[in-house]
Amino acid sequence: MPPLPPPLNSPADAEARRLSAAYAARAATARGSSADVAHQCMLAERERRVLALLGREGMTPLANVRVLEVGCGAGQWLRDLVRWGARPEQVFGVELLADRVADARRSVAPGVTVQQGDLAALPFADASFDLVLQSTVFTSILDPERRRRSAQEMRRVMRPGGMILWYDFHVDNPRNPNVRKVTASELVALFPGCAVRSEKITLAPPLARLVAPLSSHLYNIITTLTPLRTHTLAAIRAR
Repeated sequence: MPPLPPPLNSPADAEARRLSAAYAARAATARGSSADVAHQCMLAERERRVLALLGREGMTPLANVRVLEVGCGAGQWLRDLVRWGARPEQVFGVELLADRVADARRSVAPGVTVQQGDLAALPFADASFDLVLQSTVFTSILDPERRRRSAQEMRRVMRPGGMILWYDFHVDNPRNPNVRKVTASELVALFPGCAVRSEKITLAPPLARLVAPLSSHLYNIITTLTPLRTHTLAAIRAR
């Protein structure tokens, strides 16, 4: 088995400090109950669309699917995967920031593995996972070379016949300089030799915070308008 690539940066480097500061600032500006209602509407929509995509791609049931989430944060997706039928011992998460690793370990089901690591140098052997997931991680990576290396690592640990599940912004946030969109063309370029099947989902968060407290039904109607969606959901597979 070839050796794992050396890390570009350690979790204590400048990139980790930048990410840590960005997440701390995001937490400090968290909104109140209207944001909570909007968040729940967005989660419900995302769950419907993700499960439909996994079904179309033949990735369900998840009981025999070995899954890795890169940049797992506090573990929301890891908990969802188990709830959707994945076996905890088949679910793995990697996160750069130590405090978020601790949060995830406290919240996930027993048997789920969460470890600290660098997306640009994943601590796993080649072809280790059937499903590799990233959710709003790449838009926090501002360096193009680090993005390229991170995508390369996701591809490296994906088994033949496996799939990368992608969920991230395709628009910029003018109020947040710590994120940068991933366009459709960049997404294709990040995974050369792969088929990328993508769709736009998720109502723009500022609009969701206005609409969702009024009515979840109204949210579901407005989110059918494609120009108002801010995220890309994609299935990425080797050709």
